[in-house]
Amino acid sequence: MAFTRNRRFSYNSGMAEMSNIQLELLRLYGSNVSDETLREVKGVLAKYFADRATDRMDSVWTEKDLTDEDMIAWTNEHSRSESRPRH
Repeated sequence: MAFTRNRRFSYNSGMAEMSNIQLELLRLYGSNVSDETLREVKGVLAKYFADRATDRMDSVWTEKDLTDEDMIAWTNEHSRSESRPRH
């Protein structure tokens, strides 16, 4: 994999745009880290994004004035994929 200053990298002769978080993590961890450190970093990132998603859902919940009964009703609804015939 080769980096260029224009935020692109080549991998198997394909080109892909790198996000700002990918670039920052590459700068931060330019060398190998232990498997334990890698697991810890992945856990921190996963928790961060899960917390953000939870905060956003809480906001939507409040904005729409949803209740626990609404959630229970949703869980009792059949999903579209269940109503499709199986092949």
